[in-house]
Amino acid sequence: MPRSIQEILDQADELAKKFENYEPDASDERPVEEYVLERAALARARSERQVADAVIAARAAGASWHKIGSLLGTSAQGAQQRYSSVVEAS
Repeated sequence: MPRSIQEILDQADELAKKFENYEPDASDERPVEEYVLERAALARARSERQVADAVIAARAAGASWHKIGSLLGTSAQGAQQRYSSVVEAS
């Protein structure tokens, strides 16, 4: 939905006021280790998505499950069991 420049500026002013008036609370903080763990989990999810996309592309290009498994460090059967449903869904 299109918004006017004035609406955008008004919202920016409102957000700026919220930031200026923000008072940190002890419950806002969390240990660095939790943050690092969360980032690692997100990175793993992104990597898994990249692998799945690459498997889809490899199969579309005619790569065998044997070759895919070899590149992933597993057997052809292991690769097929893990990724065949993703390939079929694409």
